[in-house]
Amino acid sequence: MNQIFAQLFYEMEKHRDTVLVTLIDAAGSVPRKSGSQMLVGANGRLTGTIGGGAVERRSEEMAMALLREKRSAVHDFLLHTAASGGDIGMVCGGDVTAHFQFIPAEDASWQALASALTERLTAHQRGWLVLREDGGCGALLGPEGLLWGDLPKGVELISLQTDCVRRGGVFSMPLPIGERALLFGAGHISQALCPLLVTVGFRPVVFDCRPELATRKLFPTAEEIICGDFTSIKDHLTVTEEDFVVIMTNGHMHDFQVEEQILRGAFAYVGVIGSRTKTASVNQRLREAGIPEESIAQVHTPIGTAIRAVTPAEIAVSIAGEMILCRAERRGDDPVPGRAPGR
Repeated sequence: MNQIFAQLFYEMEKHRDTVLVTLIDAAGSVPRKSGSQMLVGANGRLTGTIGGGAVERRSEEMAMALLREKRSAVHDFLLHTAASGGDIGMVCGGDVTAHFQFIPAEDASWQALASALTERLTAHQRGWLVLREDGGCGALLGPEGLLWGDLPKGVELISLQTDCVRRGGVFSMPLPIGERALLFGAGHISQALCPLLVTVGFRPVVFDCRPELATRKLFPTAEEIICGDFTSIKDHLTVTEEDFVVIMTNGHMHDFQVEEQILRGAFAYVGVIGSRTKTASVNQRLREAGIPEESIAQVHTPIGTAIRAVTPAEIAVSIAGEMILCRAERRGDDPVPGRAPGR
């Protein structure tokens, strides 16, 4: 969303109209879920994706036509073989509804909304974008209430404070502020993992006790870099229930010190690098330190998905894959066996 609205702001500055395409309903097996977006200009898609394949191609064509007509619309797509012939040649087995929002370049309301939303995304602040099916200007909500725009009569703020919701002629979607990924240890694997996590929506924070490694030069994409003592994490940051923790320091003792502190609080995910022999030894020490068995059982170790990774880059891929899966499970995303974009 950040890239989409940054592009939207750029297009408006260049006095170019656009159409924002958003999936506002999805049922059954579909390439992308509700909330997926793309921005379309006069020559086609500018950025974003709603799943590729026929849905995206048809949506792009429809958006370009609506751009010429200077209007918004809502359209249903059938992703299965229909007796009426209303399908579009995809056999995923589901249906999607797309909202096409025409955005005039000179519309001051949309300019203000795009600016406010971009600022909130940049600051990693929670919020919700609200789109109107009637084509009116959207709105921006925060936990504190309405931040910009107006809501249709009868739509209450509380009804929008959830995940993607379509109700009363409006569609609300949460701002993707991204989960923090706390990387304890700044070695080769972290150096490979940090930029990879950024590409899939995590916000990496690197923590190491070695000043020669905890540097912006080695971690240009990190949100924050901390050089501190592994025995006193709380002096430098507060770990929350939304944080993903990866532990791979420069020694078993440091790994244990970090793991013990993390397991005494809340977290979303904890992964620790190491062999099964090391894991058994560390787990015993954790028990002796009073860490509950249920907390120890939540640790992903050896860390990563089983892809026979060997190099730092391969291990980084395996760790990122496991974190993506954990994040999807926490969000309640439904798995679609064999799903691939555009199929």
